[in-house]
Amino acid sequence: MFKRYITIGLIIILILSLFPVVKPITYGSEYVFNPASTYYTSISTSSLDSTHFVVTYDDEGNSDYGTAVIGTVSGSSISFGSEYVFNSAWTPDTSVSALDSTHFVVAYQDRGNSDYGACRIGTVSGSTISFGSEYVFNSASTYWIAVTSLDSTHFVVAYQDGGNSNYGTAIIGTVSGSTISFGSEYVFNYVTAFTSIASL
Repeated sequence: MFKRYITIGLIIILILSLFPVVKPITYGSEYVFNPASTYYTSISTSSLDSTHFVVTYDDEGNSDYGTAVIGTVSGSSISFGSEYVFNSAWTPDTSVSALDSTHFVVAYQDRGNSDYGACRIGTVSGSTISFGSEYVFNSASTYWIAVTSLDSTHFVVAYQDGGNSNYGTAIIGTVSGSTISFGSEYVFNYVTAFTSIASL
């Protein structure tokens, strides 16, 4: 009987170690980063370091311009810097990814340039953002854009290519300072409505 109790006790310990008690998730307060309507499909965010992140979006309160802002985290509090426009035209689709703690790439559909897919490099100093020139990665209508960094000088963009039967397509971007060059386009799917991407 004593041995049986020991066995049961060991089994209980094993079960608890395999299935630890799940602690509830708590959330801090809500903080507004854009005090205007914000086109819901356009919002994207990426962490720069443990206390800073960048948000990109279509600001309906400013002519639907493509806009970015830096968030600073202290505990569960967030403060935001000023808004910075990266595309002075309707920008209904954005995706952003940090390259390092002071640089990020934003990919977007530029309605001011025939819906072409385009990218810019953002440079961060505190909560200030400056942008390099615009570089087009797809000279056709471009939808469902997703971008992720591969390292500090390379990133990959996935998108639906309206100039090629709406095929799902990917392309590599190479960064030098705030200059971007692109490789060839590669089709990954012949029927694509949505895209998502992550680096390995």
